[in-house]
Amino acid sequence: MRILLLLALVSFPVVAATREIGPTANLSTEISTLNPGDELVLQGGTYTLGTSQLRIDRSGTAAMPIIIRSKTGERAHITRPNASQNIADISSRYLVLRNLEFSGGSAGLRFLTAASFVTIEGCNVHDTGDVAIRANDSGGTYDGFRILRNEVHHTNDTGEGMYLGCNSNACQFANSIIEGNWVHHMNGPTIVQGDGIELKEGSYNNVIRDNVIHDTNYPCITLYSAAARSSTPNIVERNVLWRCGDHGIQVSQDAVIRNNIILSAVNDGISVQTHAQVTGGTGDVRLVNNTIIDSNGAAIAVRGAMTPVLVANNAVYTSTGAALFVNSSGSNVTFTNNVGTGTGSMLVAGNLATDFVSANFGGTVPNDVFPKTGSALIGAGQATSAPTEDFNGTARTAPTTVGAYQFAASNPGWTIVSGFKTAIATGGGSAGGGSAGGSATAGGSATAGGSATAGGSATAGGSSTAGGSAGGNAMDTNPMGCGCNGGALPWPLLVLAVWPLRRRRAD
Repeated sequence: MRILLLLALVSFPVVAATREIGPTANLSTEISTLNPGDELVLQGGTYTLGTSQLRIDRSGTAAMPIIIRSKTGERAHITRPNASQNIADISSRYLVLRNLEFSGGSAGLRFLTAASFVTIEGCNVHDTGDVAIRANDSGGTYDGFRILRNEVHHTNDTGEGMYLGCNSNACQFANSIIEGNWVHHMNGPTIVQGDGIELKEGSYNNVIRDNVIHDTNYPCITLYSAAARSSTPNIVERNVLWRCGDHGIQVSQDAVIRNNIILSAVNDGISVQTHAQVTGGTGDVRLVNNTIIDSNGAAIAVRGAMTPVLVANNAVYTSTGAALFVNSSGSNVTFTNNVGTGTGSMLVAGNLATDFVSANFGGTVPNDVFPKTGSALIGAGQATSAPTEDFNGTARTAPTTVGAYQFAASNPGWTIVSGFKTAIATGGGSAGGGSAGGSATAGGSATAGGSATAGGSATAGGSSTAGGSAGGNAMDTNPMGCGCNGGALPWPLLVLAVWPLRRRRAD
């Protein structure tokens, strides 16, 4: 009797399960049974979807996320041969999608308004009928996403690589990291828009970092403003961009743009400009220590600034256009310590051949824009405006180098190629740069749960923002995702094990 009473009173811990399936399984049914901490392992092969919807709406917790991944050493390919449905519609919280391939359908991965604290890591999303990854349903806040080291390519129609947030601030994408991705070829024959990464109006406190983006029809990176959350600006840092079909980076307000390399854009390298969805004109933008090689348009253009814009320590080299262009901005724009070639009175003269190891105006790679010994960039920067690290994640030291790199005898980091950026050092906050995101580990993955909070990375399952939890990933501390730790028995089981001994002694 006492045992039955104890069983009634004890709350047993949830025991997570790992289940492995193959391509013949019913994927929708398998996903519909997942509980917090469960791990669904997909064997290599092709999982072909019909015309019915694939809905992922099961949620985990910060400590016990749900994980759907390919089997180690294999790749599961989820494909929808026609555009009658998106590949997947997802409304989960605390969900991890890892090392999966997605193709076909209309949109690739469509996140509904309930989705937050989702990790998309090491996936390949391609050949979609529309945008590859979208989180743009009105009425909610997409919080704590981690989009890490995915290849996103060859979209169609509107065709953005990532469409995050809503037009006119109808939803927000917030407190998230978009890091280490390779986004390319949003410029096919059916494309009518085709941004690489688009962060919509009202989205805030996001970090777009260490991405390689090229061959787009619209800007490689587009962002608007943080609207009411202007105190938590978006950070765009350490990305490399080329063959951007419009501007390299386009922004209106509330952004820190630093340590980026732009090798070519059809229009301006970086354009700070007004937009119909953004009230109050342009402003509250910091452009520091970027390297821009642009044979078309201006390297950096600022139009109609109504509040402060800082343009400092940038290496800006054009063959035919303005290195620095400003229009109708009065005293709101500060230009200081920029070096380069092209028209513009706010510029220290540079020389493409002597300032870089092997730079060119060809607009693609190879293009080595690391400073050469004797470069005019060395020691020409303003220390108070410079970030604390450079494009490689290397600490900046005096004297301050202009452009994305800190000068050294040779480049200690990654060589720019068409592919993933690798060997990324730990990042963090930056002097004068606004709030920084969670730091990245070597190889480009953010630490578990890291979202765009100021000054460092969050731990697995930890809190990422005031009042909010990070999308912590239990796999980081428990590779099997079972939600349990080794060692002593959980206390309810221990009590049950001891109870018969207590009863015998009492008798």
